[in-house]
Amino acid sequence: MSRHHPILHRIHRFWKLLGPGLITGASDDDPSAITTFSQAGARYGLSTLWMAIAAFPFLAVLQETCARIGIVSGKGLTGVVKAHYPKWILYVLIVLSCPAFLFNIGADVAILGEVGHLLFNSIPAIYCSIGFTLILFVFMLLLSYKKLTAILKFLCLILLVYLVVPFLTSQKTGSIIRHSFIPAFHFEKNFLLTVIGLTGAIISPYIFFWQTSSEVDARSAMIERKKPGRLTFLIMRTDILSGAFFAVLIMYFIILTTGSILQHENISQINTVKDAAIALRPLAGNLSYILFSIGIIGTGFLIIPVLSSSISYIIMEAFDRRSGFSKSPGEVKPFYIIIGTAMVFGVSMLGFGISPVKALLFTTILYGFTAPFLIAIILHIANNKKIMGEFCNSRFSNIVGIIALILMLTTLIVFVFLML
Repeated sequence: MSRHHPILHRIHRFWKLLGPGLITGASDDDPSAITTFSQAGARYGLSTLWMAIAAFPFLAVLQETCARIGIVSGKGLTGVVKAHYPKWILYVLIVLSCPAFLFNIGADVAILGEVGHLLFNSIPAIYCSIGFTLILFVFMLLLSYKKLTAILKFLCLILLVYLVVPFLTSQKTGSIIRHSFIPAFHFEKNFLLTVIGLTGAIISPYIFFWQTSSEVDARSAMIERKKPGRLTFLIMRTDILSGAFFAVLIMYFIILTTGSILQHENISQINTVKDAAIALRPLAGNLSYILFSIGIIGTGFLIIPVLSSSISYIIMEAFDRRSGFSKSPGEVKPFYIIIGTAMVFGVSMLGFGISPVKALLFTTILYGFTAPFLIAIILHIANNKKIMGEFCNSRFSNIVGIIALILMLTTLIVFVFLML
């Protein structure tokens, strides 16, 4: 037992280092993203596995850049833009971001309810949605930043169930390796739309706001706040790399699950993540069905606080108001009121009969326009010496960021062309 103690101690120390970066990465695999990954696997098998691996450097660099902006400036993304850039940029930022985040919340709340109903058949989906949302809001109100972060970190672990699901059936190792490292591409409209959907799902604009503001929150929650030094950035990069790796790992295994199990059985029509869970049941057994559903609920519990608080961060910073989970609800009442309002809007979409699939499609379109604009702003801020001083972007970060910007712009142009 004593022989293993040092290993457990190291794991515990490593776990304590993780925080905003891990949560950002895990929340990137929200129920809407899981739907997109499932559709890609069901329609095209393992053909898009390589995209999970290719996404890692872009996601890691963009997350790290946002985290560095938060640490150095002491402001969220909106606060930095308001302090240093023309007002029209701030207004465009708000108009492009907040509606998309609201529709994303609505889609995720609906998906959460549907999956809750799958596991608890006696409870209607709408009551599951309302119940889960209320539980989340109460947690956000009552828990301190430290406790809330701890719970969100443990919720990340739930997503590890997706590493198990594909191996509940036999797998072809050679095919998996080939599709992981050799890009496959089909020059047809539906495949291009799938690639666009995957790109938007893994590089979602809300992670930029959450990552920047949560780094500010994390430093605000510290008892002793020192000027950021080498150790601060080392810990942050460890956290970011872990989170980005976690995000693409889950993406990889969901595509692997649906691509090897559903597509093999010619089940290609997956409209919702509920369809994917139900389709897995007769093919891979009850355990796969339960694990797949639990993973969706876990990531739903992660993403709804992230999305709703991202909206609140944007609005509060736009009006120079104090915000953040590091402060009590009594200190920052408007911050929590906006979070609650965003959650209520998400639930109310169910009452208006707005389809989660349509909300997801609308969100994807808005993200397609938002992401390039945000990446361009982030790169400009990260190279602005007045804001970043000695902590400006490295050449490597700029190269990867510019490639990401070009890819997102290309994605947007192709999407508009296909729609027209």
